[in-house]
Formats: sequence, structure tokens, C-alpha cells
Amino acid sequence: MKVKGTKTIETPRLILRKITLNDAPQMFANWASDPDVTAYLSWPAHQSIDVTKNIIAEWVRQYDSDLFFQWVIELKSNKEVIGTISIFNVNESEKSGEIGYCIGKKYWGQGIMSEVLKYIISYLINETDFEVIAGRHDVDNPASGKVMVKNGFVFETNKTEHSKKNNSLIVVSCYRLDLRK
Repeated sequence: MKVKGTKTIETPRLILRKITLNDAPQMFANWASDPDVTAYLSWPAHQSIDVTKNIIAEWVRQYDSDLFFQWVIELKSNKEVIGTISIFNVNESEKSGEIGYCIGKKYWGQGIMSEVLKYIISYLINETDFEVIAGRHDVDNPASGKVMVKNGFVFETNKTEHSKKNNSLIVVSCYRLDLRK
């Protein structure tokens, strides 16, 4: 599979780049420690900056792989990091992956994540041979689905799945984007 991993991407307002340990304080403060941001994610709010640092250190180790896609979202205007977007569950034989993203609460509703996803999709189409990207969100978080639909994802189904975060069943809406159509 032709892939290039996490490559720096610029949008009109943002820089999407590899995260570094220097980003830990802003990641912790701007989204990772916020229970409102993490409410519908697969991981709980970070209770200390050490948790954030450990996760970043693991991501940094994985950047050597061309199959690892983890971007931090940085505002060009003030160099503040405000969220992340990643492609995970990469399946080389099917040329597919799944998209996941989160952004700090004070940046909700500004079209930032739609802009980010648009540029990630362009990267996947123009510089990789991914064919399909899936996405899903908790049904109680419809704003996440709106970001996907705005970028061409098609709703497929709702399904019940187990949440590792709180050991319960949740309903998720599942989407798909065919990149080669």
C-alpha cells in the first residue's frame, strides 16, 4: 500500500503536523483534560499532564511507521494546538482506515474540523492509495457526523458496540467515504 504516514499539511487557518512533547501542556489544557470534549471519545479525560505526556511519547515513537497517521491541529494565528485527527485501524489489504478527531471546546462550531477533514481527505486521495475511510460517532454527538457528511461521507447504519471507556453499550452511527469514486 502506498502511504506516507503523518506529513505536515497546511490549510488556510491551520497547520496539521506531528505532535511533540512540547505540545503536552496545551493538549492537556485545551482538550485532553476536558470531560466535555472526551465525553464521546474512546478514552477518558486525562487526570494529569503525565498521562498526556505518556500518550504523546507513544505517538512520537510510532511516527517512524508510514502506516501511522496522527496529526495535531495548530492555529497559524497564534501557534496554539487545539485538537487532533488520526487515521487508525489501517487495513493494508483493503486499503482502508478509520478517521477519528477531537477539538477543544472553545473551537467548536467554527468549521475548523470540517476544514481539517477536507485537507486530510485531499492528502489521502492525492498522496496515498487508500480507497475507503470509515468514521463513526456516538449517536448522542451528532455534530461529529455533520463534519463527516459535510466532507462527503455517507451514513451506513447505526450499531450497538461495547465502550471500553465505561464498560457499557453505546449506539454509534457509522459512515463511509469511497476515495476513488
